[in-house]
Amino acid sequence: MSTSDTDPRLGVQVVHRRYVSRSDVRYAGDLVNGAYALAGFGDAVTELAIRTDGDEGLLAGYRAVEFHAPIRAGDVVEFSATVTRVRTRSRTVALVCSVLCRAEPDRGVTAARPLDPAVVAVTAEATVVVPPPS
Repeated sequence: MSTSDTDPRLGVQVVHRRYVSRSDVRYAGDLVNGAYALAGFGDAVTELAIRTDGDEGLLAGYRAVEFHAPIRAGDVVEFSATVTRVRTRSRTVALVCSVLCRAEPDRGVTAARPLDPAVVAVTAEATVVVPPPS
C-alpha cells in the first residue's frame, strides 16, 4: 500500500560530506573500492530514516548501483539521499555520490582543487524498512 503523493516525507534529503584518506585506498592509482560509496550511502540513509520516521530503520537493499567515475584518496565526496517513495513500512531512496574536490599530486603533495561541476561517481536506489506506525 502506498501513501499519498503529498506525504511530507517525499523529497526530504540528507547530505553527508567526507574526505577520502589514504587509509581508505584499496587499489593502485589511489582508488577506493565500491563498498566505500555504499558505506557512505548507508550512513546517509540511516540519518534520513531518523529524520523522517524517528527510527534508524533497516537498509533492506540496493538496486541499480552504477559506478560512473573513480573515487580516490584526497577527494572530498558528498553522499545525498532523497526519499522518492513512501509506503507503509518502507521508503525508496535515491542516492548520489559526487566528487566535489580532487587531489592533484602532480602539483604537490597537498595540492587539490574544487571540481566545478562536481563529478557524479556512484548512483543507486535503496529501500529502507521502518517499524510500523504506533
